[in-house]
Amino acid sequence: MADVEWLNLKAHELRRLASENAVAIVPVGSIEQHGPHLPVQTDTLLAHETSVRAARLAVAQGTPAVVLPTVWLCLSEHHMPFGGTLSADYETFHAVLVSIVRSLTRHGFRRILLNNGHGGNIDAQKVSLQRLADEVDAVVVATTYPMEAVEAYAEILEDQDFIMHACEAETSMMLALVPDLVDASDLAACEGPGHPGLGKQTGGYRWRGFASTTGNGVRGNPTKASAEKGERLLDAAAEGLAKLILAAETWAPLEDLRLPETGGVPFRD
Repeated sequence: MADVEWLNLKAHELRRLASENAVAIVPVGSIEQHGPHLPVQTDTLLAHETSVRAARLAVAQGTPAVVLPTVWLCLSEHHMPFGGTLSADYETFHAVLVSIVRSLTRHGFRRILLNNGHGGNIDAQKVSLQRLADEVDAVVVATTYPMEAVEAYAEILEDQDFIMHACEAETSMMLALVPDLVDASDLAACEGPGHPGLGKQTGGYRWRGFASTTGNGVRGNPTKASAEKGERLLDAAAEGLAKLILAAETWAPLEDLRLPETGGVPFRD
């Protein structure tokens, strides 16, 4: 199968992919503390791996796709108290995404998918897409990979329904990919709380760093992790992403539903 990683291709091969209307996938991760047992590259590696697997599935179905280098400097302020974390501000994060998207569109790519692997980036990605909408001649879509496999994740995981942080899910995927980087010597000591009582936060939104919700930077129970689960989770995410990539409605032009006029005043020139 043809290589799907941007870094490994020649410039003329990338120009050919643009001419074939390939989907350009931009993995978006983080460098941040992931408990006492996982490396700080966890989100970056998982965003990259799910992107590559999804691209290969799309190519196998006849849709060309290419995976860019992963954006690793992202929004991780909430993990700073635990050390090992590198964080950008919103303006820098947005500027990096805009620069990448503009570069892609200048080369002729018109279908761009941001595949995020870090919860702290979700809201900022949405804002960036809104700001980009009128700036570039391309369809730019953002997702966070486990959200494309919600039902599958719930079936695979034993101790939780969805991904948390340095938990059963992330630990399993890292065991599948880089077991030598996982300190599995005492996972029981790494167990952290589940999601904090989000339903109890009825007095408005208040930003909370991780230090106010977990003692060791973990949310969830990594003792339930296994490499076998990790492979299943990675494949499920890739299949969900591939489904998104292959769906015609993902890239279809938006229909303008405005009436010709209201109150005798036209909407359109």
